[in-house]
Amino acid sequence: MNKTPAGLDSDLRQMILQTVSRLENSLLTKEKISEFDQKEIFPEKIIKKLLAEDIGLQLLFIPEKYGGLGGGARDCCEVTAEMAGICLGIATAFFAIQLGADPIIVAGTEKQKAKWLTKIVKKKNLVAYAVTEAGAGSNLAAIKTKAEPVFDQNGKIKSYIINGTKQFISTGKYANFITLLANTPEGPSFFIVEKKMEGFKAGKGEKKHGIKASNTSPLTFDNVIIPAENLIGNISGKGLKQANKVFGYTRLMVAAMAYGAGKTAMQIAVNYAKQRVQFGSLLSEKQGYTHKLIIPNIVKLNAAKAYIDQLAYLIDLKNNAEDFHVEGSIIKYFASETANQAADDAMQALGGYGYISEFEVEKIKRDIKITCIYEGTSEIQQNIISAFRWKKTWKTKGGFYKDIADKMNAKKALEKNCGSQYYALCANILNRLIQEAHKNRLTRNQYIMFLIADIITHLEVGVSLAEKTLDLYETDKKKAEKSALISKIFAGETAMLTAVNTAKIIKGSGCFDTKKANEILKEVSYHKLFDASENSVKDMDKLADIIFERKI
Repeated sequence: MNKTPAGLDSDLRQMILQTVSRLENSLLTKEKISEFDQKEIFPEKIIKKLLAEDIGLQLLFIPEKYGGLGGGARDCCEVTAEMAGICLGIATAFFAIQLGADPIIVAGTEKQKAKWLTKIVKKKNLVAYAVTEAGAGSNLAAIKTKAEPVFDQNGKIKSYIINGTKQFISTGKYANFITLLANTPEGPSFFIVEKKMEGFKAGKGEKKHGIKASNTSPLTFDNVIIPAENLIGNISGKGLKQANKVFGYTRLMVAAMAYGAGKTAMQIAVNYAKQRVQFGSLLSEKQGYTHKLIIPNIVKLNAAKAYIDQLAYLIDLKNNAEDFHVEGSIIKYFASETANQAADDAMQALGGYGYISEFEVEKIKRDIKITCIYEGTSEIQQNIISAFRWKKTWKTKGGFYKDIADKMNAKKALEKNCGSQYYALCANILNRLIQEAHKNRLTRNQYIMFLIADIITHLEVGVSLAEKTLDLYETDKKKAEKSALISKIFAGETAMLTAVNTAKIIKGSGCFDTKKANEILKEVSYHKLFDASENSVKDMDKLADIIFERKI
């Protein structure tokens, strides 16, 4: 394993983040963002300005060898989140370029990389990733678009004829070229198709609930002839494997987008609460406001950020996202659902103003919902999480979650009071649930598997938050104490979710009589889960003092 994580040094990353932040005062002002949204404008000229030499944001994800900066997952996450905090529609348009380039970066030949990545770097080409079809959705193996080989007189493939349609393609109408997944006789394969090719047609942009500053179009291929050299990697039948190589990375990027937008929504609500007087006092002093609408979302967003940072670091350390397929699903699912709830609660927090466009949160709410859908719906992620972690648990004979429990029960973790003992308890209970699900064939019950997926997700995200806290104690005690408070609160939330889902699985599945169900719950120390609520309201008071800068 490479011991030096891939990516930029922190100073350069910070400089790029400052560049993005300054866009709010120039290219992406509040007024312009509102206009793009209300008039459903895809700002092609502005997107291309982001790619111009004086800004050059696309350089971030292009390897240095081909004229880019060679940024890693950590760099791309930070920049993507920052941009999403300004406008998720614009962030989606920018992400589409990166997503479209991924098959080339991952699987292209040197010649293909030099040719097509240079077009992104120097010619400001927009790119789209054309995989989804109306009848296939997230099931890439079910695509119908075909690429039929055409042979020369010597029996060598000289070109391909493509026929079919694609649906919900981000930037599809404006992309200079696309990376297309189509079926060949050997199986699904990625191709590069240029906008100018005869028979390639982009349909009218879809009218959408949100992210209206992005373009989403259907694509039609009617006998489109492309040269054989446009087969990515020059080997057919490898498309699904190539797609799977980047899921851990692309789903991490969606999580970063969700986090960035959710964080902005919460910041608006926090600022509003500091100024809004209701019934003689500020909203920031009312538990019904702070503890219901703000603190739970701040806690979950911090947990999401801890996992995003951890996963991005691991990808950069290994310089390979392929082995983090499940982790990508975990954070995509958790961050998108968390951010969606945060945006909804931010609207509620602002009352009538939350429903008014001028106050921004209603747009964020409309925009953020897509993160629960694209790159695989939340339900697809739950399927992946439960299936793969069940197999991992069974393969390691419970060792995977036992190791987590042992780590969280270690003296160092317990001393810092970050709720680690409850993460350990949840890990041990999860082991037993997976064991019982396997023995009683509950793995065939999708709803049961979804319940298990939710425990897995909260547990693994919570553990990353606890680990971040322990690391902070080595560098910044003040930040560590705040992080410990957040981790403790989240541990309580994880314990309560585990309690509810465990009861549904053991009591609700119908596989166990009352006596057996109660025996299982006793054996796993189920009752101890409720101890995680001790002092939880006081802890929320303490965090509210910090978040709202209240006098202590």
